[in-house]
Formats: sequence, C-alpha cells, structure tokens
Amino acid sequence: MASPIDNASTVEQYIRAGASLLDAAGVAYGHGTDNAVDDAAELVFFAAGLRHEDAPLVYSLELSESQRSAVLQLFERRIRERVPTAYLTQRMWFAGHEFHVDERVLVPRSPIAELIESGFEPWIDADKIRRLADIGTGSGCIAIASALALPAARVDAVDVSEAALAVTRINIDRHGVAARVRAVLADVYDGLGDARYDVIVSNPPYVSVAEMTALPDEYRREPDLGLRAGDDGLDVVRRLLAGAGEHLSPDGILIVEVGDSEAALVAACPGVPFTWLEFERGGGGVFLLTAAQVREHRRELTRLTEAR
Repeated sequence: MASPIDNASTVEQYIRAGASLLDAAGVAYGHGTDNAVDDAAELVFFAAGLRHEDAPLVYSLELSESQRSAVLQLFERRIRERVPTAYLTQRMWFAGHEFHVDERVLVPRSPIAELIESGFEPWIDADKIRRLADIGTGSGCIAIASALALPAARVDAVDVSEAALAVTRINIDRHGVAARVRAVLADVYDGLGDARYDVIVSNPPYVSVAEMTALPDEYRREPDLGLRAGDDGLDVVRRLLAGAGEHLSPDGILIVEVGDSEAALVAACPGVPFTWLEFERGGGGVFLLTAAQVREHRRELTRLTEAR
C-alpha cells in the first residue's frame, strides 16, 4: 500500500504527508506542539536544515535526496520509538528563546512563559526584582528566560538532579548569562541557606501515581523525577508552600504550576486564597501567592507537610 509520503518532494508536501503518518500511527503530542502538522513541520525543518522564520517562503523548496532521507529517519523514530520531537531535534523554544533539551530534562512547555515575557507584572514591579529562584529548573528555561527579561535580576536555577543541571549549564552558556544565573544543586529549599527572593517560581513534579499510569509513551521518555509527585501530585508542592515564608522577600511572590493537581491542592488548603492565573495562549493550573498571604496562612501551609 502506498504511503502518503511516497510522492512528496517539497517542504510543504513532506510536512503534510508526515502529519498524516503521525496521526495514523497514533503518536501523542503535548511537548511543545499539540497537533501533527506542527510536529511534522519541526521535524522537516530540522532535518532539512531550514529556519522556521523563513516560512512560508521555503514551503515550495524541493528537498534533496539527503534531506529526504534525514526527514524520513526522524519520522520513523518519532513513530517507532515514540520519542518526543524535541528530543529528536534537541531543541525547544520557550518565551521566545531557543533552548537545548535532551532526555535528562522535561521538554519546556509551561504557560509561565507568558508571565516571564511581561516581567511578572502586574503582580510585582519588574524593576524591583533583584533576586529570583526557579525551583526544579530542568533545562533552565524559566530561570534563563527570566534573566533575559529582567536584566537587573540575579537568578538561582535550582534542581535536585545534577544531570538536569548539566543541561541548565549548557543553556546558561548558550545565552551568555553566566554572570547572573547560577545552577544550584538543592532539594527544593534544602541547599539554599537563608537566601530570600523577590520571585520564587516553580514548575515542579505534579503528576499523581494514578495519572502516571495513564501517560502516553512519549511522556515516559521524560525523566520520572520531573513528573512523579506522590498519590495526589502534591509531594513537592507541599514543600514549596511550607518553606516559602523563609525564602520570600517581604513583598515577594510565589508562582507554582500544579497542572491537573489544582483540585487536590484547593481541597488540601481550603483557607488559602490562591490566585489562579489565566493565560492568553492557553494552559492553567498555575497559582500565585504574595509573601503577605504566605505569612498570613503560614500555619495552614506548614501543616501540609506535617500531615504527610
């Protein structure tokens, strides 16, 4: 039976034929793209050595034999091995910047990018942000994008995984921010000493045990340490909340992504006035608390870890 890619020759034709193959194979999306066309486009552009910013002018370009071979190899791996496209290309864009990614870190995809692009305003005056911590930094995308958006800020890119921090350092060097961003080996706050920050931001592990069993194969390619977070998905979030008061500056803010564990968190902290943020480009499950709110509800937040 003929494959839809047999008669393809141009960039556009390979994207469309590749998208048909991906959909027919039932691959899962969600690692920077949410559909077959965008996934196929990234594979074709990468394999052919093309730049996305040159689209749509290159759509009619005829691919060479070597380019076609490279494209087909990537499509085959994407389908056979269920490898997320970002791991095949070892790149992903976040907050307008390109980052190196590989199997040591999660693929960047957090809606927190929108907050960074606005300098975390209106929740805090961007000009007053002097210290920021990104806890569970992985590739370093949140930490580095924040440093690029806030040229006066110093940033701690914090992770419990030395393997992840190796990727963070690649991206720190790539973006030339070593003077203001440091990779810190720490377990949530354990390892930060008495440091205080104007902004603490985190996209921590928040996938529950039940959700882990239902994840598509592509997600199982990501490091388990960056996803799994106990029976209700809140193991790390509890620690972030309980210790925030010791590490926020008096007028600081705490921003944490909890994804589908939002309902479990609200049930666990019924008296805490979380602000659930909305995003123009989609996504959710991200809350904000001010330092004043953390102080006011300190007892309830501390009990989160005591009850475990």
